[in-house]
Amino acid sequence: MIADILPLLAWLSPAFPVGAFAYSHGLEWAHEAGDVTDAATLEGWIRDLAEHGSLRTDAVLLALAHDAAAEADGPRLAEIAELAQALAPSPERRLESVQQGNSFIRIARDAWPCAALGLLAEAWGGDVAYPVALGVTAAGHGIARRELLPAFGLAFTSNLVSAAIRLGVVGQTDGQRVIAAMLPAIAQLSAGLVKATLDDLGACAYRSDIASLKHETQYTRIFRS
Repeated sequence: MIADILPLLAWLSPAFPVGAFAYSHGLEWAHEAGDVTDAATLEGWIRDLAEHGSLRTDAVLLALAHDAAAEADGPRLAEIAELAQALAPSPERRLESVQQGNSFIRIARDAWPCAALGLLAEAWGGDVAYPVALGVTAAGHGIARRELLPAFGLAFTSNLVSAAIRLGVVGQTDGQRVIAAMLPAIAQLSAGLVKATLDDLGACAYRSDIASLKHETQYTRIFRS
């Protein structure tokens, strides 16, 4: 039912205050370096993240955290929370994930409490990566993977497009064209990870990882990553 996923839509809305608008995921450096300069290169950049990079990795972590929380497996949830941070390829990428994750957890505990959030607090006392925070909360509110994964992929894509618009890479209309073009890839990624396991982890998007490293010393920047 539509009502069952309304919390998910609220959590992934720009109105949910996790600070996603402050991060470009390395896109700001990619634009300055000439890698992303128009709608076509922006779409290609995001598509690579979905097929080979951080969007795919985060989606796997999201699914694994959801599964562990749904099964009330505290030790496995702690392992996933630790792994999610270990996989960050740069300090800025880690900051991007844990700042949003910690904010999400803090708000969810106050406004959207559930037993799964209590389980996470008992199992893991450190920072929480964003996909882990979202996965645990979704499991606690009975939202299935098949709904969670595509919504996450769309939110990730929309945030990068928003960053690209603010950087002047594309305008509003081209930004929507990029989002529309990405929908089949998001759907395919989500369908393939409904039953994701640790074996599905793996990424090969080196230029994006380099961008997240280079951004740290970029002379002029408006984003935190």
